[in-house]
Amino acid sequence: MAAPFMEKLAEYLGSPEPAVRLILSVLLGYPFALVYRWFFFHQSATVVHLFHTFSGLALATFNFGSQVYHSFLCIVIQFLLLRLMGRTVTCVLSSFIFQMIYLLMGYYYTATEEYDIKWTMPHCVLTLKLIGLALDYYDGGKEQSQLSADQKKSALNSTPSLLEVFGFSYFYGGFLVGPQFTLQNYQHLVSREMSDVPGQPPNSVVPAMKRFGLGLITLSVFAIGGRHYSDSYFLTDEFEAHPFWYKCVYMLVWVKINLYKYISCWLITEGVCILSGLGYNGKNEKGEHQWDACANVRLWLFETTPLFTGTINSFNINTNAWVARQVFKRLRFLGNKLLSQMFTLLFLAVWHGLHSGYLICFSLEFIIVNVERQAETLVRDSPLLTSIAQSHLYPFVYVVQQLIHWLFMGYPLVPFCLFTYDKWLKVYSSIYFSGHIFFFIAFLVLPYLRKVFVPRKRGSEKKED
Repeated sequence: MAAPFMEKLAEYLGSPEPAVRLILSVLLGYPFALVYRWFFFHQSATVVHLFHTFSGLALATFNFGSQVYHSFLCIVIQFLLLRLMGRTVTCVLSSFIFQMIYLLMGYYYTATEEYDIKWTMPHCVLTLKLIGLALDYYDGGKEQSQLSADQKKSALNSTPSLLEVFGFSYFYGGFLVGPQFTLQNYQHLVSREMSDVPGQPPNSVVPAMKRFGLGLITLSVFAIGGRHYSDSYFLTDEFEAHPFWYKCVYMLVWVKINLYKYISCWLITEGVCILSGLGYNGKNEKGEHQWDACANVRLWLFETTPLFTGTINSFNINTNAWVARQVFKRLRFLGNKLLSQMFTLLFLAVWHGLHSGYLICFSLEFIIVNVERQAETLVRDSPLLTSIAQSHLYPFVYVVQQLIHWLFMGYPLVPFCLFTYDKWLKVYSSIYFSGHIFFFIAFLVLPYLRKVFVPRKRGSEKKED
């Protein structure tokens, strides 16, 4: 009976049924969080784990039916790896290899040339969660002096139970679309520590509703704007017939609207986490309670930053933090920051899927970030450029920065959203690979501009005999 109802609802809303099921599931997190606060907050850890497990499993089954066994199987195997191999490098490597191969095989057998909502969508979130669990368990066996500040916050000093791992994995506020959080944070939630009133349900209704409201606003922007600025329009003859400037403007507006698809889901799920207490993040310097432990987007920074790196820092925060902590910083043994960055972005590309578009997107991100850093260094070290940036001309400079910034946010996201090489190659060809050319020229010109605008230090000048 549910299937015909969902079909009719999806038809009425003009959206694919899987998308409607996903949005409804994200919204259902709020009543689940309220039930937890009212009836389970003071219950034993076992009861709380059971509630989180079965509520998350219900959402997974509602969206993916019998395919829920994929997540169930991977969780059980991960628990067995922890139990049988202990706090060893072998356990970490086995966990990484198994979870990544399982995810990639899922991509291989289910992927199409379109963006599909299938069991692999939440499974990529789960994959990071389970790999992180193995790494945190491994860190728990080290001496405190060997751990970084981040590792001390997430290291596990005891072996979790199977039920605990299920509750952590299926928690309704993070199973479908994130955010990432550690098992230690989940343990604090279950032990009633994630609250501004320790031992009591948190006073988090108002901050949760604020994120919920922002989520609905951004979802509305995407629902309305996405109809006029769709991915598929890039591939039409009409788009190809437009002049170059129009294509650039379209790309600029398209990327801004398209990203609200992700932001809306993250804001709504953040509200769920805040309502349950998982979003509690202690007090700030002013003594005010913070609720941003599960924030996956800094909306004000996202809207106002004129920098590519600023958008990265404001977008998918918890996943970026996970990758920085569990991948980038653990590659320190390579002895080269750029090399670590390259391997980290390669991991992100493969984790997203097997399509060539992901590799192109993250390789362009690597190039853009490094060009931007060189440009920032140039402006900072040049008295002339710094004075211009701080003068009354800054509003004009800011507008130009924003236009360039969003244009080159859209440029790498074209292959990310179109997936296959024949599609993104067609779009790039229609705009003459202008982004690639721009950054190639920037690499050549920036060192020369540095010589022109940055005065040489006296110590570097050769003294004449």
